[in-house]
Amino acid sequence: MKPFSLSTVVLILSSLSLSASAGVSFSQSLGVSRSGSVFGIPRGGGLFGGKDESKKETTVDEETKKYAAMTQEEIEEWLEHVPVFAVTDSNGAGVVLKPENDTSVFYFFLNPMQANATLTQLKGANDEMDLKVSAFSLGKIWFNLLNGDPEREVKLTSPGAEDGEGETTKGVEYRLVPDTRDLLGARMLLTMTPEDGEAMKESGGMTPEMAQAAIKKAMEDSPKFKSTYNEIPVFTIAQMRMQKQPSEGEESEPITLLPMYFSMQNMVGTWQEFMKQAPTDVQGVEPAINLMSLKDLVEMMQKESEIDWRHVVLVPPAPVGADSETSASTATVADPMAQMGGATLGDE
Repeated sequence: MKPFSLSTVVLILSSLSLSASAGVSFSQSLGVSRSGSVFGIPRGGGLFGGKDESKKETTVDEETKKYAAMTQEEIEEWLEHVPVFAVTDSNGAGVVLKPENDTSVFYFFLNPMQANATLTQLKGANDEMDLKVSAFSLGKIWFNLLNGDPEREVKLTSPGAEDGEGETTKGVEYRLVPDTRDLLGARMLLTMTPEDGEAMKESGGMTPEMAQAAIKKAMEDSPKFKSTYNEIPVFTIAQMRMQKQPSEGEESEPITLLPMYFSMQNMVGTWQEFMKQAPTDVQGVEPAINLMSLKDLVEMMQKESEIDWRHVVLVPPAPVGADSETSASTATVADPMAQMGGATLGDE
């Protein structure tokens, strides 16, 4: 897929902000810039750069290197630190909904604010139920639930029923819901043309009317991310890297990693913060922004590849503030940035 320019992404973020202020309903965005110079721009080319070599590498010939497919266990571990949120009862048992026809659906949300909104709606209609928002690991549910056996048996218990009561059913559909703004941003990336960008520049910037037109076009014409669930956009800047430092007492080189983001705003904000502190000779670098679905990404990881996917790290949306109802749950999920540090500028 052809990379997108930073200016296009900035226009999209501007469109979303203008449309929100004009009355279009969006969930609260959790994208927050992370400060600190933990990122770098590789000079040496290639997807990863740096000296670190994967232990899983297999050499096909002298010029082409292949990396072994990742196992299911490795992918589960790779996804483990990403929190997802769902409405449960006080014991942590999930609440299954019937949004259309006879379909039984269980929702997971990447944005805890959207889970809170669902919780509020359910509490309003079911005062007798003791409900809450619980955090789960994406790694624990990816294969087991989201991509598991659709005919697995599940025991459903009605509100207020005694322990042990309930009926066994099959076909519960598990849905992972992306942040609304990032889903729309992905659609806009795929439908905004260079001509659209030029028209906006000529008019002196984005207007609410232009923003509305761009969003309408994205909603109607986007070739991907048409569903509101299970199509999860992931964003990355090809030139951006971060380093994972060795554990205390461990004698090894830092590992160069490529970050991929669920939040487009988070990614752009991090890049802009880094560029403020970057050396003069890289100030003019134009980032190439790439977009793919999380499902496609996982499928690629399960095949032998010239890309070392083990050196990719998913960056969850920035956690909400301490006053949020979900802050306690969010805090239990490991932050992948906690073990990162030190800027890298590629091969040395």
